[in-house]
Amino acid sequence: MIDHSLLHPTMTDRDILDGCTLARKYDVATVCVKPYAVSMSREALAGSRVEVCSVVGFPHGNSSTGVKVAETIQAVKDGSTEIDMVINIGKALGGQWDYVSDEIKAINDACVDHQTILKVIFETDYLEDVHIIKLCEICSQHKVAFIKTSSGYGFVKQANGHYSYAGATDHSLSLMRAHSAPEVQIKAAGGVRTLDDVLRVRALGVTRIGATATETILEEAKKRGYQ
Repeated sequence: MIDHSLLHPTMTDRDILDGCTLARKYDVATVCVKPYAVSMSREALAGSRVEVCSVVGFPHGNSSTGVKVAETIQAVKDGSTEIDMVINIGKALGGQWDYVSDEIKAINDACVDHQTILKVIFETDYLEDVHIIKLCEICSQHKVAFIKTSSGYGFVKQANGHYSYAGATDHSLSLMRAHSAPEVQIKAAGGVRTLDDVLRVRALGVTRIGATATETILEEAKKRGYQ
């Protein structure tokens, strides 16, 4: 149920290829990579069961809808079988739901046309409950495959002046599960770093997680006897 995340902006090609080797070793669901790394990752994972997931509009969701659709189609051509797309956060916060809905539909249609799974990233740290609920309703309406909490890069300024993010909180995940259609799956990303974190979010209905701590999580799972 793990998407092994290889998204940090400082990652070199060597880092990404090493990440693909780790993903193959642990037979994870996907490697989640930046668009330019899709072809390289697909080649590195040839012969394995690990799929390639490309991010789109990442990390802030600011690209136009047309650019996001084009980015999606190119990623699929390059070998991606899953897409993690960041919504236009400002439009959601501004209540411009027709824009948000039309964009999600356009990208989901492109994914469906190419037999590709779409995961819609909400960036829950920036949103209030009312926004999360509305996004769940829109994604259910358009029958997207997954909704996802966070990019992992949605840092919010705290009262002490420091920047941090909460990511996949129990509250957000419970809200997403309660207000989405049963067939819409949930991906937890941001702050899922230990096996106990994985077990916690799985109990809340999560079926996929995004993680950089994949090796730590799965080695701990082995020690505890999980298969």
